[in-house]
Amino acid sequence: MTSLLHPLLLFLLILLQVHLSNQSGDDLIPPSLCTGHPGTPGSSGAPGGPGLPGRDGRDGRDAAPGGAGPKGDAGNPGEAGIRGLVGDRGDPGAKGEGGKAGECAVAPKSAFSAKLSEGRALPLAVGEAVGFDEVTINEQGDYDAGTGRFTCKVPGLYYFAVHATVYRASLQFDLMKNAHAAASYFQFFGNWDKPAALSGGSLLHLAPGDQVWVQMALSEYSGFYSSAKTDSTFTGFLVYSDWKNSAVFA
Repeated sequence: MTSLLHPLLLFLLILLQVHLSNQSGDDLIPPSLCTGHPGTPGSSGAPGGPGLPGRDGRDGRDAAPGGAGPKGDAGNPGEAGIRGLVGDRGDPGAKGEGGKAGECAVAPKSAFSAKLSEGRALPLAVGEAVGFDEVTINEQGDYDAGTGRFTCKVPGLYYFAVHATVYRASLQFDLMKNAHAAASYFQFFGNWDKPAALSGGSLLHLAPGDQVWVQMALSEYSGFYSSAKTDSTFTGFLVYSDWKNSAVFA
């Protein structure tokens, strides 16, 4: 039975096709009426695998060198490196030529000593300088026997000493530096019948032009005395100079 149905169905399909082909074009159904709804978009396919590497391109021609660019800013100084090891000592150099002979330096000097001559009349007025008129040493000429004053030429420290013989009178005198008394000395007469002594000294710092002398303090105390066997003296000398321009003067 099944074998008879297949030829029959085939025959009916052929008749239907002939019938349709004989109909005019107006009887055909418009294709638009037979179109179905659009299907939904399909999902994206999986990414394809990497393609094969391309061939190397041709080498380009060398271009001309470019011009020098502007100078860059200086960088910050780097940290100091570690100090290197001390190198070996070099060979001694050749001995140099001897220098010219220099002038011999002479240390500054200043010293004097003077005494009252025998029988000399002494000043009695207050403020007068005692005139030690008999000079025993004054090589630099810093002491003036006419005025009894020492005038400083070399700055520095000086020592001055006064020795007075006092006989049958009281004595008071000052050691003067410019207008000020640097030291004062006094001897009171005690009715003794033999000469006595009054001595004193002082260190004074002097600048050029400063003057030092012995001055009467009281007119009634003027007992300076000198004779063939006793003296009254005034002495001064430089201990050290203030000049620093030479080691000899230091």
